[in-house]
Amino acid sequence: MQETWDVIVAGGGNAGLSAAISAASKGRRVLLIERGDEASRGGNSKYTRDIRYAHDHDAITTGRYSEAEFLEDLLGVTLGKTNLELAKFVIKESFGVKEFMEDNGVLWQKPLKGTLHLARTNAFFLGGGKALVNAYYARAQKLGVKVMYSAAVQDAVIEEDTFRSVVVQSGDKTQTIIGKALVAASGGFESNAAWLEEYWGEASRNFVVRGCAYNDGLLMRALFKNSALPVGDPRDAHMVLVDARSPRFDGGIVTRVDSVPFGIVINVDGKRFYDEGEELWPKRYAIWGRLTAEQPSQMSFSIVDSKTVGLFLPTTFPPHRANSIVELANKIAVEPRGLVETVQEFNSHVADDGRFNPGILDSCHTDGLRPPKSHWALPIDSPPFYAYPLMPGITFTYMGLGVDGSGRVLRRGRSPFRNVFAAGENMMGNILTKGYLAGFGMTIGTVFGKVAGEQASSVV
Repeated sequence: MQETWDVIVAGGGNAGLSAAISAASKGRRVLLIERGDEASRGGNSKYTRDIRYAHDHDAITTGRYSEAEFLEDLLGVTLGKTNLELAKFVIKESFGVKEFMEDNGVLWQKPLKGTLHLARTNAFFLGGGKALVNAYYARAQKLGVKVMYSAAVQDAVIEEDTFRSVVVQSGDKTQTIIGKALVAASGGFESNAAWLEEYWGEASRNFVVRGCAYNDGLLMRALFKNSALPVGDPRDAHMVLVDARSPRFDGGIVTRVDSVPFGIVINVDGKRFYDEGEELWPKRYAIWGRLTAEQPSQMSFSIVDSKTVGLFLPTTFPPHRANSIVELANKIAVEPRGLVETVQEFNSHVADDGRFNPGILDSCHTDGLRPPKSHWALPIDSPPFYAYPLMPGITFTYMGLGVDGSGRVLRRGRSPFRNVFAAGENMMGNILTKGYLAGFGMTIGTVFGKVAGEQASSVV
């Protein structure tokens, strides 16, 4: 590794692989540094299953998804708090992601059934994220990309505005590797417990990291020390509900629980705290991790009955099951009287018109209840009853590196770095400041990975 590389890519997930493939396609000598070994490679991307993109007529989706609707959806979940120029750029460029992915070995499958209602807006990878990652590695290596496994980029050597080299830890060996351009695609800092606790305090000890254990933000922090511009709320993240029995790291997508719209959600005191039927699940599922993070003990429970228990994707862990609300409360260690009162109050306010439809924003709602349930409100009155214990599951953090439309990393009060670029979760905070759209992380990673790889190639 004493040679000089044209482009060094830190991170071997979707964004890093897209950058490496794009740079190598330009004839550049590319080194991809991946924190995992060959079996665990791919970062969070190996846990994905779909991508959101704009399209006019598409054989693998069920209808048109325009740029205008895409942008409207994004502004809805972020409440308008986004870098509008970069958001529009990603959405416009998303028209080309399907072709790029197919050219590099990705195959497609029919959409899965379940809560997310994604058949029109998203396409699903055949074999999921792991198959996508494997296809990209095969393509990258065919193009001559050198992959360095089980290696962590711990620092970057930068002189003024110019990147010179990275400091890499591999096993017990530390080495400096010289490059002409750097693409930072090594994820957020959600796996760095100490850094997370700086912003969340002791509550963060109750969070589950549903993604990989390697995203500790070391390269991002090194770039911050070299005047890189931080963007995004350090307390915000793509944070969803996962089963409280999930592993601390690497649970992946199968730990997610999608039952929220079909019942009520309570905290450990047996109280509801938010509208479970506010919006279709792709636009609102990612707010529930943050909502639960703000509850006592960072814990909540999704309560459903026999009418709706089969309407969402099956869960990895079985729910608690009981023939009465009192019995259910005892099983989940919630004060029985409080839960009974909550269920009775909810049931008494349901305006059930018999038009329950989980596929649309239906007219089943509550009247005069706070918080309300705006859609899919049915009385919880048909035993057996079920409870899913839930905790916040972080996919990735939103604080990251400020970039321009070429993926070039910006500096605080100075001109941008000449040869440092970022893609993927390293720079999500430019576009995502809160909330999430299902499949959008893969969109940003693919678009900016491709752009960063091309731009890095142009400066060497």
